[in-house]
Amino acid sequence: MVNDGAAPTNKMNNTIETGRARVQQQQKVDVSQIIEQQKLTSFLVTLVVGSWVITFFDGFDMNVIAFAAPYLAPQFHLDKLMMGKVFSIGLAGTMVGGFLFGYLGDKIGRRPTIILATAAFSILTMAIAFAGSYEQLLALRLLDGVAIGGMLPLSWALNIEFAPRRYRSTIVTTVMVGYSLGTALGGPIAIWLIPKFGWGSVFLAGGGLSLLSAIGLLFMLPESIRFLASKGREPETIARILQRLAPGIALPANPHFVVADEEGSGKTFKVKLLFKDELRTITPLLWIAYIFSSMTAFFLATWTPLVFEALGFSRSTAALAATVNSAFGAIGGLTLMRFTDRFGAIAITVMPLLAVPLLLVTGFVDFGETGFLVASAFITLFLIGGHFGLHSIAGIFYPSTFRGNGAGWATSVAKIGSIAGPYIAGLILATSLPVRNIFAVLAICPAVFVVCILIIGIMHRRILKREDALAADGIALGSGAVASGSAVPAAASS
Repeated sequence: MVNDGAAPTNKMNNTIETGRARVQQQQKVDVSQIIEQQKLTSFLVTLVVGSWVITFFDGFDMNVIAFAAPYLAPQFHLDKLMMGKVFSIGLAGTMVGGFLFGYLGDKIGRRPTIILATAAFSILTMAIAFAGSYEQLLALRLLDGVAIGGMLPLSWALNIEFAPRRYRSTIVTTVMVGYSLGTALGGPIAIWLIPKFGWGSVFLAGGGLSLLSAIGLLFMLPESIRFLASKGREPETIARILQRLAPGIALPANPHFVVADEEGSGKTFKVKLLFKDELRTITPLLWIAYIFSSMTAFFLATWTPLVFEALGFSRSTAALAATVNSAFGAIGGLTLMRFTDRFGAIAITVMPLLAVPLLLVTGFVDFGETGFLVASAFITLFLIGGHFGLHSIAGIFYPSTFRGNGAGWATSVAKIGSIAGPYIAGLILATSLPVRNIFAVLAICPAVFVVCILIIGIMHRRILKREDALAADGIALGSGAVASGSAVPAAASS
């Protein structure tokens, strides 16, 4: 009797489970499709503005030491090699920070990790003002670098994960312009504050305002819905954010959020995922390009004021030139961003390619003070513009489940160049070689950059064509964000 009843019972259970699976399938919501359909809404603009502000202070706090260096050096009795170590150890900290906070960002979320990193570098920047010795200065720069290096890649990841593909490079570049302008304003702010209040005042000002921005993040920074959906977390939070992202959207009663345009990669990050399939080629080439681009970018960011002084320019002229150059770097990034969105990563190769002959000419030809100032501005435009281009693509090749780690590893490995650039420059400047020749040596870096990004760019174009074909197939088959079509924003469907 018992055995006779088992079969119908099992059959009934199977039927119930099948019915549940069908209901669950009908309630599936693709957040990636909703993100792709959105326009530049106030939600997205607010996210970009907030990210821009904290990136501005990230750039200011990281690089203002270059403008404080002429005042720090005599107080702590620092020669050029010791100053090079002060610059480089902060960059060594950013390497650690990229690994550490990238892991945390993929573990606990973008939002809490960004807020933690921002609060940490704010406090540590202010602490530098109270350094009493060379050793304390080194220790604080190292710790400050850890927090600063942890915030940037996660900020890019968060913006990438909310931006439609057609705006990704534009948005990331816009955010990174904040970093460049933060660096640029370090000069005039240092010139204004330090003579009146001492060198520590710029660190107190930068750190204090950064801390206020960290408090602001508590109220306005959202969590990435791609991240939450890919991890299967907090459906209520996703639904609430979607209502802000796409006002008027109609969600089913019991939504199951998915990220359909990304291959599932599990919930545990392993380094080998960075080298899976096409990433086997893209990741190492991206790392190499980043290393050589970072060598030039951080040489320009840290040594420009001192190099200009060594070439006979006054301290105020050197600081002003560094500020103008940083602004030119931002212009380069802004010029490049729409081309990157339109043509893919291959568009980035143009600027470092133009930098190579200009660096060689500047290194070997003396065309006067005015000519040198103009040439250095355009060198910065091409080199930093290309570096911004790298930032804009650093996270796009990795899925949301480990985008924080992908971008974090890329920027951390890049710190090999960031550390080596200022330190090698310090060694060269300590020799009897003409200071101007260092620009010719730097030409090697953009040349390597061009080769790496050219290959990545060719691969990226193939990836974009494949994604467009898949999207077209999805539309032709009638696949939507939700099986019933109810979760398509009214504005997008009209």
